Amino acid sequence: MSATKKYLAEGLGTFALVLFGCGAATIAGISGVGPAGIGLLGISLAFGLAVVVMAYTIGPVSGCHINPAISIAMMVAGKLSGKDTIGYVIAQCLGAVIGAGALYLIASGGAGFSMGEWALGSNGWGDGYLGGYDMKSAFIAEFVFTFLFLMVIFGTTAKNASPAMAGLAIGLSLALIHLVVIPITGTSVNPARSLGPALFAGGMALQQLWLFIVAPIAGGLLAALVRKVFIDD
Repeated sequence: MSATKKYLAEGLGTFALVLFGCGAATIAGISGVGPAGIGLLGISLAFGLAVVVMAYTIGPVSGCHINPAISIAMMVAGKLSGKDTIGYVIAQCLGAVIGAGALYLIASGGAGFSMGEWALGSNGWGDGYLGGYDMKSAFIAEFVFTFLFLMVIFGTTAKNASPAMAGLAIGLSLALIHLVVIPITGTSVNPARSLGPALFAGGMALQQLWLFIVAPIAGGLLAALVRKVFIDD
């Protein structure tokens, strides 16, 4: 598969992840459709199912990383070249920004729409953000759950695993992560997913973006280093 096709696939996949996941949080979330919106479970499923459908759509082209933390961890694990890692990360970030832009254009047409702080499903922490958890809790949650997410990915994509089930297992694991982490940070475990909405929201979302770059990448790197203990690939 040509590099251009792989990069375009990663951009498309990340675009879809942001539009589906952050769109669910922004448009149909806690105060969206109906008296209470789709709530925590609905938003968690939106992110997880977005990964499932994209895994089977672009997986044969690029592997469907749609997450810089995954691509960087794969590079450290020797499963992705440095050149492709750079191309993947750039494509993922661009796809996320375009996805957030599309979401803004859609959401801004609603009656009473206001960007506000941490808009468009932006990640964050502290007073005024969802559960009000502090920076320590936010960093630990993003680090630990990205580590677990990457361990699932390494396990389900190993040589002796069942490739037909990988997309479903990875998507379900992301939904489970969201069920726990949404009240803490809104759940990132993906620097590109955080970047897109933060650029449009500005303010605190942009100021706190660094954590959602550093913690997920660090968690992914740890998973790449320890995967040999659990996975024979």
